[in-house]
Formats: sequence, C-alpha cells, structure tokens
Amino acid sequence: MRAVAYREYGGNEVLATTTLPRPKVGPGEVLIRVRSAAVNPVDWKVMAGGLDGLMDIAFPAVPGWDVAGVVEQVGLDTPEFAPGDEVCSYARRDHVHGGTFAEFVTVAARDVALKPASLGWDEAAGLPLAGLTAHQTLTRLGTGPDDVVLVHGAAGGVGTFAVQIAVALGARVIGTASPANHERLRALGAEPVAYGEGLAERVRGLAPSGVTVVADYVGGVLDTTLAVLREGGRHASIADDRVVGAGGQWMWVRPDGDGLRALAVLVDEGRLVVPVAAVLPLERTGEAFDLSREGHTHGKIVIRVSD
Repeated sequence: MRAVAYREYGGNEVLATTTLPRPKVGPGEVLIRVRSAAVNPVDWKVMAGGLDGLMDIAFPAVPGWDVAGVVEQVGLDTPEFAPGDEVCSYARRDHVHGGTFAEFVTVAARDVALKPASLGWDEAAGLPLAGLTAHQTLTRLGTGPDDVVLVHGAAGGVGTFAVQIAVALGARVIGTASPANHERLRALGAEPVAYGEGLAERVRGLAPSGVTVVADYVGGVLDTTLAVLREGGRHASIADDRVVGAGGQWMWVRPDGDGLRALAVLVDEGRLVVPVAAVLPLERTGEAFDLSREGHTHGKIVIRVSD
C-alpha cells in the first residue's frame, strides 16, 4: 500500500512517500480503506521524538491518528461492522507504527464509529482526536446546564469543539481568544474575552461570581484559572500538569467509539460543526505539518489519501 512514513526521528526531512505491506486484520479489528486523515500537532511532535519516553515506536512509522474511510475487511468476532461501512476513528495505539497516513489502517472495533451522515470525508477525519479531547474534558468535569464554563484557547483546534459541546450540554460558555477571533466564537455560542494581562478581571467582569468549570487547552494559565474558579468548581488541562497539584485533572485523550458516536449525533443534529482549513494530498504531508506548526489556521488540516 502507498503510505507516508519515517525511519528515524527528525523533521520533515525524514518523511518519505513509500510502499509498505498492507496491515493484517486481527480479531476484533477492522481494516479501513482511508479516504482522509487529519493532521494534529502530536503527529509531528511524535516524529521529532517528543514522546520517546512515553510511547514505544517501531520503524518505519506511519504518522496520523485521525481517520475517515470505508471498512474493507473485518477480523474474527467483529459483528459491529461490515465491509462497506463508512466510519471514522481516533486510531491511536499503545505504540507508534501503523498510522492513518496510508491507504489502509487497522483499528480496534471498539474505537470506531459510523461516520456522521452529514459530513464529508475531510470533515469526518477532522472530528475524532480534537472532538474527543473536548468531549472527554467536559464530560469528566461533569459539565451541565447549571455551569459557567471558561475555555482557554477557545478558537483553537480543540477549543472550537469544546465551545460547541459545552453549549450543547446547556452551559454558559466564556472563551479566551484574540480579538480577531471573537466574532467566530460568538457565532458558536460563546462570550469571548481577550487573553493576556488582565484576563482574570475580564472574566470576572462577565461572571462576577466566578466560573464553575475551566477547560485549559493552551497551558500557562493556571493562576488565571484559580483566580476565577468558584469555590467547589472543577478544572482540567491537556497542556499543564501543574493542575494536578491544584485540585484539577491533567488529561490525555483516549480512543473511544462511544464518545465518537455521541459526537456524531451532535453533528447530525446541526449542533457541532467541523471546520476544515486546508486539504492536501498524501505526498504533501510535509507541507501539512508546516501549516500545523505555524498554528495560524482556523480549522483542521486534512490529508486526502484517496477519492
């Protein structure tokens, strides 16, 4: 099969379009013919060796953990899916090797969900990792209609999903972003505030009694979180482990087919949109990584693997 892979840690120079064996399909797994795969910052951070102390790697490694495609084959005892099913998945394994920037990828059936009917392949590929990160953060914090939620990094890849999910859960949402992104946040249902010096005062201006939930997707904002969090409030971060010592949760998103199905319902009900900023072919994965490193796109960067 055609794939993009690397045989050592490094930057874009180690990426190469190559031919690799088609993966085998074990019991409880599905083989997905990849249509689209989304880029996340973790992809190029893993390639650079950033998770070397956390995850084992087997070279050649194919990057990519987000996928949307068609079930090509099912393994033994996999009644949940059948060939031809249109699906998506956060396809991370416990080690780095067979990722989604390839024509085929095998994924545990428990981590797969049917593709939202209202989404195209590119949008569906952009949903799993970022959407599940937001969903798991908010649900673990018990977010509901009585909450006032502060989202740090509300205009970012995960924050955009978090705003929409929190609104769908019935919460009032305040989101930090640069002024250029405030109208986008208002359109998603959030009350925007500019980040930077004086942020706590601006949040208190909107919520004088404080907020009940804080979801941090940028890091470095713990002091602000604690300054605006109401007594008994809950907070979590995906970017700052110091929250653990301050009564919060430090989170790492898990693959979760049930969570993906819940997100698919929100999508098909029109309560969750997946913005796509750029779509590039497999051979231009390096360019896609460069766009991701720059961090200025408003939406997912997607690799189109096949039509």
